[in-house]
Amino acid sequence: MSLALEKARRIRLLVLDVDGVLSDGRLYYGNVGEELKAFYTPDGLGIKLLQAAGIEVAIITGRRSSIVDRRAGELGIERIVQGRDDKLDALKEMVAGMNLALEQVAYMGDDLPDLGAIQAVGLGMTVADGDDFVASHADWRSQRSGGMGAVREACEFILDAQDLLEQARQPFLYADEP
Repeated sequence: MSLALEKARRIRLLVLDVDGVLSDGRLYYGNVGEELKAFYTPDGLGIKLLQAAGIEVAIITGRRSSIVDRRAGELGIERIVQGRDDKLDALKEMVAGMNLALEQVAYMGDDLPDLGAIQAVGLGMTVADGDDFVASHADWRSQRSGGMGAVREACEFILDAQDLLEQARQPFLYADEP
């Protein structure tokens, strides 16, 4: 068993960065000043599968955006920290109020501001197109890019490590029951 798989067995909380993880990292600005972000719906389903299995999901992001509040609300994510450049401090504050050890936390980020959090948790994760230096310090790297399925892949990795993936998929199977 890989070390990352072993670490994933203990995870009770997955914390996600937004730009470059939940979105592709590009910022879109409209002519009247609005900011746009694109989110990948399969990532959202992965989050819901993880939550249904009893693993909480949270967000820590350096930027502030009502779009993030909206997407988090759609996904049932209640713990959201925005506008924090020091993500490790934000993470420690979040976890302190949850009766969890950092070893029970996975953090997924893509760039240098995420590095401290990635190193501090039980399972440090990054995306395929994340910074290579950050990836060299992560326990696990997705095959898919940020905003394009990396979060879904991470959720399924954690579920699989805890022998919960097949159970999570079961409700979606067609059952020809009389």
